[in-house]
Amino acid sequence: MLDAAGNWVKERLAALQAFSKLSFDAFASLFSKPRYWRETLEQMDSIGVGSLTIVTLTGLFTGMVLTVQSSATLDAFGARSYVGRMVSLSMLRELGPVLTALMVSGRVGSGMAAELGSMVVTQQIDALRSLGTDPIRKLVAPRMIAGIVMLPVLTVLSNAVGMVGGFLVARFTLRLATSLYWHSALDAIKPHDLFMGLLKPLVFGYIIVAVGCYQGLTTTGGTRGVGESTTQSVVVASVLILSTDYFLNLLILKFVYP
Repeated sequence: MLDAAGNWVKERLAALQAFSKLSFDAFASLFSKPRYWRETLEQMDSIGVGSLTIVTLTGLFTGMVLTVQSSATLDAFGARSYVGRMVSLSMLRELGPVLTALMVSGRVGSGMAAELGSMVVTQQIDALRSLGTDPIRKLVAPRMIAGIVMLPVLTVLSNAVGMVGGFLVARFTLRLATSLYWHSALDAIKPHDLFMGLLKPLVFGYIIVAVGCYQGLTTTGGTRGVGESTTQSVVVASVLILSTDYFLNLLILKFVYP
C-alpha cells in the first residue's frame, strides 16, 4: 500500500512538473519569433465569437435569478431599491468571472484537449517535430494568447448582459423604477471592483488553456485516451478555477480593498 501511495505521489509530482514546464515554455515563446498570428486570430475567433451565445445566456439568466433572489431578501429589510447594487457587485466581483470561465472551460477547454489529443494519437505532433516546428510555439502559444485576451472580453459581456437581465426583472416584475435600478447599480461600482472583475478572467483564461493543452498533449491510449483527456481537462480546469478564485479573493480583499 505504501508503494502504491508513493507511486501515486510521484506520478502527481511528475505531472505537475510537466504542466509547469509546458506553461513556462508557452509563455516564454510569446517573446520570441516565429509567432503564428494567423493561428492566434483563429483561436480568438473560436474562443470569443464561438462562446458568445453560451456566455450571453449564462449572464442573462444569472442576472435575472440574482434579482429575484436578492429582492426576496432585501424586501424583509425594506431595501428593495438596493437590488441594482446587489446585482452589479455580485456579477462584477464573483459570478460573472467564475461562471463565464466555467462555461468557456466546458466548451473550449474540452475542445482543445480533444483536438490536441487527436493530433497526438494520429502522430501529427511527431510530424510537426520532424519538420522542425515547435508544437508548443505553434499550437499552445496562440491558444494561450487567445484565452488570456478573450476571456476578459467575454466576462465584460457577461457582466453587462447580467445587469440588463436584472433590470428586466426589476422593471417588469418588481416594478422598480428604471432610474432607481441603474443609479443603484452603477453608483456601487468602484475602480477596485473593475480591477477585481478583470484580473480574475486573465488568470482563468490562462488556466483553461494551459490545462486543456496539457491534457491534450499528454494523451495516451488511442481514441479512448482522447475521451479521458477531454473529461480530465474540464474537471481539472473547473476545480482550479474555483480554488484559484478563493485565493484571489483573499489576496484582493487584503491588498486592494480599503
